[in-house]
Amino acid sequence: MEPQKFDDSAANASMTADVADSSTPSPMQSDNKASKKSSTASSVRDFFVWCAIPVAIIVLLRIFVFGMYVIPSKSMENTIMPGDRVITTKLSPRMVSLKRGDVVVFKDPSNWLANEGNTYKSDFLIKRLIGLPGDTVECDGAGQPIKINGVAIDETSYIKPGDQPSSFAFKVTVSADHVFVMGDNRSNSADSRYHLNDSEHGQVPISDISGVAFARYWPLNRLGTLSNHSDVFANVPDPSSSSSSD
Repeated sequence: MEPQKFDDSAANASMTADVADSSTPSPMQSDNKASKKSSTASSVRDFFVWCAIPVAIIVLLRIFVFGMYVIPSKSMENTIMPGDRVITTKLSPRMVSLKRGDVVVFKDPSNWLANEGNTYKSDFLIKRLIGLPGDTVECDGAGQPIKINGVAIDETSYIKPGDQPSSFAFKVTVSADHVFVMGDNRSNSADSRYHLNDSEHGQVPISDISGVAFARYWPLNRLGTLSNHSDVFANVPDPSSSSSSD
């Protein structure tokens, strides 16, 4: 009996097929890899949409539109208290015109902070804008109202209760590109009235104004908006019309 020959061609073909199968991904494996790539791309996209982009927008707004400042002194009581934190819009005065009554934050023009009791070591002051360029701001003395271009204004809506507009007489015409400012706590505010003999004659260069405060955001129990009390100045004429009538 002849020994039987073993035909291994079929086995070799089977092994070749197995090798081919193991090196070629199945449709299911391809779908899984595509799904993982899609999931990763979606996660990256979601991160930018929900995290990176909003953070970038907030940073840009903080740099170019809004400012945040801590109040260093008592000069604006009771409107703003020492330690309050306020938000300003940087659009004023660069894009939005300043108005009488605006609460402005500005760089110290001539070492005013030395007389302000600067508790928080700030380089900025905050006061209420009373006179615009060309305005004549004056007071006849204790017990008398502030006059702007000859018209008396009633400041009781924002001056600290029990205080008066000014304890002494003064008169000044505001220079071009400057403003005249006063604190709401008049008896405790070394404002424009006290610096008439300095290099800026008590006036604040508009270029030194960082913004107009419009809200308190801290402490939370004092959260609220800040008004410019535009009604107080409603009857004040422009400086040109008041001078022409004199």
